[in-house]
Amino acid sequence: MGASARLLRAVIMGAPGSGKGTVSSRITTHFELKHLSSGDLLRGNMLRGTGFPRTLPQAEALHRAYQIDTVINLNVPFEVIKQRLTARWIHPASGRVYNIEFNPPKTVGIDDLTGEPLIQREDDKPETVIKRLKAYEDQTKPVLEYYQKKGVLETFSGTETNKIWPYVYAFLQTKVPQRSQKASVTP
Repeated sequence: MGASARLLRAVIMGAPGSGKGTVSSRITTHFELKHLSSGDLLRGNMLRGTGFPRTLPQAEALHRAYQIDTVINLNVPFEVIKQRLTARWIHPASGRVYNIEFNPPKTVGIDDLTGEPLIQREDDKPETVIKRLKAYEDQTKPVLEYYQKKGVLETFSGTETNKIWPYVYAFLQTKVPQRSQKASVTP
C-alpha cells in the first residue's frame, strides 16, 4: 500500500439530540477530516448531523459503495435526550433562544428584554420529541443490527457528550492519524 494513509470510512449514528453534531465537529478538530470522509455526500451529512443512513436499504447501498470500516453509535437514554430537546424556548419576535438548563430566562416563560411570553417550537414539544425518538428507534434498529452482523458497530453509551467523547476519541486514535500531537482529549 506504500506510504499513503488508508482511509477510514466511518458513520456516526445516534438519535436526534444525542450529540452527533458535537462529536462530528470534535472529530474534525482532532483528526484529519479527509481520513473520515466517505465522499462528499457523507461528509455533508456528517457535518450536518443528519444521521444517514437511516434505513436498512440505505445502509446496504452505502456499504456496497464504500465498505464502511466503523460505525460509531451514540447511545444516549431517551429520557436524557427528551430533557435536552424540550429545554429550548424561543422569543418569536426577536428569535432569542433560551435553554432551561444552560441559558434560562430570568423569569420562566418570559423574554428577558421585552417581558413577552416565550414559545416552544412544535419540534421541541415533549410529545413531538417522543414521536421523533420512537421513529428513529424503529427505523434504525435494523440498521444497527446490520452493522453489528458486519462486525463494524462500536456503541458508546452515556448521558453527556463530554463523558462519551474521551471513549470515542480513544477508539479513533487506534484507527486514524491525529491532526497534531498537541490535540488533546478535552473538547
